[in-house]
Amino acid sequence: MSIRHGLLALLERGPRYGSQLRSEFESRTGSTWPLNVGQVYTTLNRLERDGMVAQGGEDEAGHTLYTITDNGRAELRTWFEKPVDRTSPARDELAIKLAMAVGAPGVDIRDVIQSQRRHTVKAMQDYTRLKAQALLAVEGGGARERDDVAWLLVLEQLIFQTEAEARWLDHCESRLIRLSAPAPAGAPAPAPTAPVTPQPDPKAAAPGVAAS
Repeated sequence: MSIRHGLLALLERGPRYGSQLRSEFESRTGSTWPLNVGQVYTTLNRLERDGMVAQGGEDEAGHTLYTITDNGRAELRTWFEKPVDRTSPARDELAIKLAMAVGAPGVDIRDVIQSQRRHTVKAMQDYTRLKAQALLAVEGGGARERDDVAWLLVLEQLIFQTEAEARWLDHCESRLIRLSAPAPAGAPAPAPTAPVTPQPDPKAAAPGVAAS
């Protein structure tokens, strides 16, 4: 998740200070990916180093304000226009866990799947409840409508993810059942395949004879 570009997007709306950026970022994403102030200022320092933001004075309370530069706007436009790369997927802890559980001594992978499925279904229910609340907020309008719409989109993405995860867990369980099923009694073994003897090409010239 790109904190760097998220902060640039917020700064494009006007000068902001660190803790203000953190609050607006979390409001826009519903605190799905919480930030601490240290992360924000570390990222701002790097953006300033790269010429994408600049310090722009202070507000009335003495907070240092940051503004986006032309280079920052160009970087933000590129980020919006470029698809997210899926050729190098991020490490998924659940996929790694199930891969390592296969054949692990003393581990019943079906128990691992069942435990995860209960958690996934609970998360899906929680996200669905939050989605209903977000829809009410969006339909009610108000000053935070933009943040409510953004949070609704994030929630729907999380719901789709958990639905896909639940289907994948069902698939894993079915796959393991099929693979562990014994072969039917009396089933004939596959017939051995006879080696194929290469046949000479009648058009090929015999050794020592030039082709006409």
